[in-house]
Amino acid sequence: MSIWWSLHLRREAASVPLARRFLLGTMETAGVDPDISFDLSVALSEACANAVEHGGDHRVQEDQEGQGVPRDPWDVWDELPGAASGQYRVTAYLDGEKCRIEVADSGPGFPARRTLRTSAQQRGTQQHETHQQHEPQQYPPLNAEDGRGLCLIEQLADHVHFGNRPGSGAVVSFDKVLKWRKDALLMVS
Repeated sequence: MSIWWSLHLRREAASVPLARRFLLGTMETAGVDPDISFDLSVALSEACANAVEHGGDHRVQEDQEGQGVPRDPWDVWDELPGAASGQYRVTAYLDGEKCRIEVADSGPGFPARRTLRTSAQQRGTQQHETHQQHEPQQYPPLNAEDGRGLCLIEQLADHVHFGNRPGSGAVVSFDKVLKWRKDALLMVS
């Protein structure tokens, strides 16, 4: 058995704990180990906070409206004038031994030059630094106001991908192998 859900949330600070509680409730009901649930909920909170802070650019929508780009009233990314880029989407899949979470927004996206690695690749880089030459880890300075959340997601998840949606917007997806409680409803057979 598997669980799949998707939330469309406003880019407001109050949406972050809402998404986190929804995920934790799902994990608790399914019987996922609390430590795994906690790691995923912290990573989700960071991804949602990133979407709330950086996930919209009102100028993009205004430029499109000025050029006569037609709006599809059923497209969740099209919004009413004056509310451009006011939402983001969280999707979670619990299937078999893995949970995959995706947070997508309609903002400007990630810079093209950002080099992204999975957390497994980062751990491999740390373990084999003496045997191979790798580029140094690119962590933001401790006094930086931005960028630490993405690093935290990389440390908490097994696989992470930061990318851009076609057109406009960022997508953060990450997954983690699940551990189950003995009384789990969705215990993997």
